[in-house]
Amino acid sequence: MNSETIRDYCISKKGVTEQFPFDDTTLVFKVMGKIFALMNLDGNLSINLKCNPALAIELRERFQSVLPGWHMNKTHWNTIIIDGNIPSKLIYEWIDHSYSIVAEKLTLILKKELETL
Repeated sequence: MNSETIRDYCISKKGVTEQFPFDDTTLVFKVMGKIFALMNLDGNLSINLKCNPALAIELRERFQSVLPGWHMNKTHWNTIIIDGNIPSKLIYEWIDHSYSIVAEKLTLILKKELETL
């Protein structure tokens, strides 16, 4: 798994845009304008994903490559180091989970707009 496969997967989801709002090494993915993933492109590849708080703790305990969200609310975000220690299938599931959490909290207007895309 590399930055291109992660990027391709994230932008293939409905209503997703990408940008570099913070610097030129942090690629941010948003669903209908709300952040659901941030990918570090400088140094070791990693991705920050939103996560259910109980699941976030469980994943950190199970996987050494899952850490509290770097520069994020550590209750709701995990940083996943992409080092080959976690199967790609799980990372895709966690991206889906993050996307779903953020999409569920969209306003009704944005949810309806997302449905029509």
